[in-house]
This record gives sequence, structure tokens and C-alpha cells, in this order.
Amino acid sequence: MPGLIVVLTMFALCSIVLAGQLTGRAKVINTDTVEINRTRVRLWGIDAPDKSQMCRDINGNPYRCGLRAVRDLEGFIAEREVSCLSVLQDESGRTIATCSADGMDVGEWLVRNGLAFDQTQSSTGPYRAAQSAADRAGLGLWSGSFAVPSLYRACIRLGGRPASCSDDANAHP
Repeated sequence: MPGLIVVLTMFALCSIVLAGQLTGRAKVINTDTVEINRTRVRLWGIDAPDKSQMCRDINGNPYRCGLRAVRDLEGFIAEREVSCLSVLQDESGRTIATCSADGMDVGEWLVRNGLAFDQTQSSTGPYRAAQSAADRAGLGLWSGSFAVPSLYRACIRLGGRPASCSDDANAHP
């Protein structure tokens, strides 16, 4: 019986924390998710538009900001090796980590270029300074208007359509 308890305890710990590092070529799945060695990794600390999300540019014209962010991330990662540290699983079983390419934090790169947001939305969030810099410079999403990704997803869950859930021309004047 004590041996079974030890095995179950070890299994529980392994389900929470995986190997401390995951490294390899990354395939971009979505703006906040990459796949390395057949493991999907959600980038820690950011919230980013989904591929189907629309935004408005500086002239008020709609564009697929989520898809543009995915393409920009693909260009940034390109053929670089991506290394993810502090790999863990959340309560839903998703693998979450802080990842870098050539020493640059991928989450910070996304936020600094206006392609994602500091997920905490607090003044002390890990990427808050990068988000403020992108906002001040009018980069990426900050050059026009957008619906915050979490609100977009909530609208979709309630049965909204991508075009109507995305359209928030007054979200960021």
C-alpha cells in the first residue's frame, strides 16, 4: 500500500509539471499556441486574438488581425529553434510555458509588437511595459480598434458570429 501511494503521488506531480524544458522547431497553431515535438504549448502570460477575429485598421477598415498575428509569429519563429521553460499543465490539461526563440521571449515579442496583450491586465503584469510601449507607438492592434480577445471569445461562446463579435470600433479610439 505505501508503494502505491508513492507511485500515485509521483504520477500526480508529473501531471502538473512536465520536463522543465521543451526544445525544437515550432509550428504556430494560433497566436498564443505553438507545437513542438508533437506537444502543443500555450504561451504563458498573454492573451491574443483568435485566427477568426477581425479588427479595424487606422482607417477603420476591417482586417483579420488574428490571422495577421499568426503570420507575423510564423515569420518571427521561422526556422529558429524554440525553447520552452517551466513547462506545466493547467487544470484543463493544457501545456503552458514561457518560450523563447534566439533568446527572445516569444510572448513578450508578441505583446511588444502589438499582436497580443498582457493576460493579467494589471499594472504589474509580466508584459505590461511591453504592452504600454506598443500602445504608445501604435503598433499592431493598437494602430486601430479591436475587441479584447477574451471578450471576443465570450461573445462567440454565447452564439455570436466572428464579424459581429470582433467589431468594436470604439474599443480603442
